Amino acid sequence: MLLVLDIGNTETELGLFPLREDSTAAPELMAQWRISTARQQTVDEHGVLIRQLFSLQGIDPNGVHGIIVSSVVPPMDTTVRQMCERYFNRKALFIEPGIKTGMPVHYDNPAEVGADRIVNAVAAYERCKTACIVVDFGTATTFDAVSAKGEYLGGVIAPGIGISADALFERTARLPRVDLKRPPHVVGSNTVHSLQSGLFYGYVGLVDGVLDRLLGEVGPAKVIATGAMAVFLAAGSRYLDEIHDGLTLEGLRIIWDRNVHARRK
Repeated sequence: MLLVLDIGNTETELGLFPLREDSTAAPELMAQWRISTARQQTVDEHGVLIRQLFSLQGIDPNGVHGIIVSSVVPPMDTTVRQMCERYFNRKALFIEPGIKTGMPVHYDNPAEVGADRIVNAVAAYERCKTACIVVDFGTATTFDAVSAKGEYLGGVIAPGIGISADALFERTARLPRVDLKRPPHVVGSNTVHSLQSGLFYGYVGLVDGVLDRLLGEVGPAKVIATGAMAVFLAAGSRYLDEIHDGLTLEGLRIIWDRNVHARRK
């Protein structure tokens, strides 16, 4: 099995794929988990937690024969590397400069692009084989554009809806913290619905406004959404063509296959 990990600022997503000799095959995701990104946890705490997740689904951790990691939290990288070696007896492949992604990066400094953004772009292009834009709803919301030739063009980074809501609640003395949900009407008839309307429709307006300008600049493109808040926000958007919860995990699998295949040549 291939263990894939996407370490984000707020959450870490994990998945398992079967390993196959034929790199042209597209194996299905066997298992998927989301856990909080715990920067203070030790090597052993990370290892025990992940092995417990395996145990709860009846999966033998000794069946892991490859690990690939995308991380935007550099202080955790050493811990995760050591955890992989101690608890799975495998050296993890990290998405970092020098790795074979199969996608040219047209960025002033390619090393500045977050690993998850490149992984998402690879997965999205592999799915549609045409120009596309990936919207990833995480701690930050990122918009990443890929050309029809499969080139990473760049994108947009905006505050995520979660941290936008946190800033509002922390800086206002009398406004209550509310659940992030779509209100029954745009015009709120009470404070809770008014807040929910502002957060939901205000953020959908941000997403569609950015996409409107991106599509005007890069031309026609398929728009794919991913991330924990994708389903929630897609309900109000005019532009999101597809929602793929496991897009980043799929991209990690694709990049793993490309690197393993390259080593065998």
